[in-house]
Order: sequence, then structure tokens, then C-alpha cells
Amino acid sequence: MIRNAIFILSLLIISCQLNAQDGVHPKTLEVVIPGTDVSFQLALVPGGSYKMGTTKTKKNTMDEGPAFDVEVDTFWMGIYEVTYDEFIIYREKELDKPGEGNKNWNADAIVRPSPPYEDPTFGMGKDGFPAVSMTQFAALQYCKWLSEKTGDFYRLPTEAEWEYACKAGTDGPYYFKKAKALTEHAWYYDNSFEKYHEVGLKIPNNWGLYDMLGNVSEWTLDQYMGNAYTTMSEEMAGEINPWIKPTKLHPRTVRGGSWDDAAAEQTCTNRIESSLKWKERDPQFPKSFWWNTDSPFVGFRIVRPYIQPNMEERRAFWNLVLGG
Repeated sequence: MIRNAIFILSLLIISCQLNAQDGVHPKTLEVVIPGTDVSFQLALVPGGSYKMGTTKTKKNTMDEGPAFDVEVDTFWMGIYEVTYDEFIIYREKELDKPGEGNKNWNADAIVRPSPPYEDPTFGMGKDGFPAVSMTQFAALQYCKWLSEKTGDFYRLPTEAEWEYACKAGTDGPYYFKKAKALTEHAWYYDNSFEKYHEVGLKIPNNWGLYDMLGNVSEWTLDQYMGNAYTTMSEEMAGEINPWIKPTKLHPRTVRGGSWDDAAAEQTCTNRIESSLKWKERDPQFPKSFWWNTDSPFVGFRIVRPYIQPNMEERRAFWNLVLGG
């Protein structure tokens, strides 16, 4: 009874905060990575219901339907794609210093990426540019490191969360009214000069999220399934925060289109199936778990659940997605 009362009280507090008009609950957060002067920003994505998927019937959109109603909880999401500046702190042990109040931080105990076979950026840009070419495994390991470093739980978004955040209260394939406005919102094949760009140079969506379309595609948590929407709408009907949990290493789902994709790929509903061809030139055996040699068009952004999971729930999550 007491537990239920506390839970209801928590929901009432959250509801009041999210509906406050006087700024009691900040719509954005800036987080400094402990031990560094590097920070990242988060935007509040208020929970709600929306129509996931599309009603289009073209052959190339068959995996985007049928459209169905989905409900997601409130969460924080990276305003920008994770940048090279952020990722390099995790990648290079000597940059990973203990921060204020975290003097016992042990950089030697962290699992880090192996050295890449070649420059993952392909010379396209580092400081202020999105981190690229990592596998989903590496993106998840970054999230685990960031969670341990800051004390707050971070992860990749589910497909349902990512699409909800991209649409930002709209119900079409774009978060803006006309497709011809795409060039103002996204870097894609026709305007990117065949490279990715610094984050945040285009117009954000209604919730202040930049580069949700174009620039680099973004890893999500989900196992890729061509019939995912049928599965979620039938087998997960009524489930809040639906997620196609991984059962095998490949394929996983990538979202958002990229600088190397055509305009038609730049929609909130477009689903991209990860490919083993993305590491085709890797000469190692076995091929790297950390890096793709052929995907400088893939990066990621992070999510921080508004209601943080407890330590037992966190351990169960990492065990599921990383095996420990």
C-alpha cells in the first residue's frame, strides 16, 4: 500500500513538472562528463501516444507498417548525435580522468574499443562532428561507460522512442510540413558534398532535436525484423515502450537516413537494416566487434530514462544487450 502511494505521488510530481508553465522543470539539461570539460545536452521528450509507422504501401516501405498506436514514457534524449569529442574520452584511456566526487574512478577497469583498422572518420571531421563507424556493440558499451561515469543510466533509444522523438508531435513521415523543406533540416546526398557535417547546423524539430534526419544514421536498441510492426501491433498490443529485444548479433535497426542517402530515405519512419557488408574490408579474423570499416554514415545518440532504473534493473539490461 505504501509503495503504491509513493509511486502514485511520484507520477503526480512528474505530471506537475511536465505541465509547469513557469520553467520549474527544465526542458533541457547540460551534462559535463566528469573529469573533463566536455559536455553534452539533453532535451526532454514528454511521454505520450502516437501512430508509429506509415500507411504507405510502396514496396520500399513495407517494413514501415502497418501503422499502429504506441505509447512511450517520458525520457531525455541527446539534442545532438554523440560527437567525436565525447566518444574519444571513452575510446582513449588517458583522457578518461576521475571527476569531482569520483576520485576512485578506475580507468583501467573499463572495457574499451580496440584500435580501429583505419581512421573511422575518413578525414571528414572530428571536433564538433558526430562520432561514426562504431558497431552497435561499441555504442552500447559507450552508454554503459557513460552510465558508470556519471551515475545516471544512459542507453540507446528503442525504435519506438526514436520515431516518437523524431515526429515530435506530428503524424507524418516528416516533422515539418513539406518535403521540399528537407534541405533546411537535413544533410543528405543532394546537399552534403559527400560527407557528414558538424552537429546542429540545420533546423531542429519541435522538441529541439537536431539532425534526426540526415547527417549520420543512428543505432537503436532493436533487433531488425521486416515484420516488426506486425509483431509489435499484435504480440505487444497495449504494451508501453515496445521493444524488439535482440536474440542474435545481426541485424539491428538503424534510423534517420544519412549524408550518403537519397532524400526519400530521410523520413521519421524509414528503417535501415544493419549489414555485415559494413565491415567487409576488415582483414581481421574474427572481424572487429567494435568497428565497421565501411559505415562512416552511422553514429548514435543517447537516451536517459526520466524514471531511472534501479541497479538490479540496470544489471539485467546490460546482461541482455551486452551479455554482462
